[in-house]
Amino acid sequence: MMREYALPPESHYWLTHAGHEILTEASRLGAPNSTGWLPPSMDYEDPPPPPGVDTSRPSPARIWNYTIGGKDNFAADRQAASAVLEAMPSLAMTARLTRQFQADAVRRLLARGVRQFLDIGTGLPAAGAIHEIAQGEAPETRVVYVDNDPLVLAHARALLRSGPEGSCAYLSADLREPGKILAHAAETLDLEQPTAIFLLMVLHFIPDDDHPWRIVRRLMDGLQGDGYLVIGHAGADIDSEASAAAGEEYNARSPVPVRLRTHEEVARFFSEAGTDLLEPGLLSLADWWPDQDRISGINGHVGMGWRPARQP
Repeated sequence: MMREYALPPESHYWLTHAGHEILTEASRLGAPNSTGWLPPSMDYEDPPPPPGVDTSRPSPARIWNYTIGGKDNFAADRQAASAVLEAMPSLAMTARLTRQFQADAVRRLLARGVRQFLDIGTGLPAAGAIHEIAQGEAPETRVVYVDNDPLVLAHARALLRSGPEGSCAYLSADLREPGKILAHAAETLDLEQPTAIFLLMVLHFIPDDDHPWRIVRRLMDGLQGDGYLVIGHAGADIDSEASAAAGEEYNARSPVPVRLRTHEEVARFFSEAGTDLLEPGLLSLADWWPDQDRISGINGHVGMGWRPARQP
């Protein structure tokens, strides 16, 4: 069942199709450094990694960071990302639009009265983090960030600082540990109040054998108040030939393989978690903003679900 809701007036500014094409071409130049852009074929000296960070193997968070033009990555990450971008150049724009979707989802949830967010698979800090957007409109917002990459947690504690009226907490945990995540989240969040769980571009790292649908249901079952579920997931049925090629390149280089899923498989996360999809439903990331020029090759299924509070 679809549910409609009103949003406060907002102003949004989008790139034209030509602008997106320029950004996609620019993303192929690699990550920026202090003197400008370096082509992928050129190496530059990496800073010493924090303790416990293995830079010899790529990590999903650092590959994603390189893809959006960040600096918090190492040679192994850049090599893996460059191979995937070669197979699917639009991945860089997919990453940027995912951040745009995250911001839009936060604002929609704020309009519904949500002031608590549990972000699992946070990734390396970037402009427009959940608490920055939410506390900009509702300073009392509380956010718990969860990731299993030690570099992510080191950067999150240093950079993701809450305003004085709200709070931010950081947890080192794997998505496969829903009990641990909920127990620690409850130290910061009141799970009897409306809470939103964000799972953006992380579920495709959980293979079917690890029962990802059961994990999501367990997380939602831990919320006693109104529960919201926000998902972004790489699609197997969007530009399927390029998606399969990019997935093969990624899995050949990363110790954490991806499992692309169809629209139907992603919809199953919402239904098995007991949520109703909110408008506009589960869409391709390229179709989330109807007034924006559609960009071909953008890969991702995105949607938001809602489940009412549990009866006492």
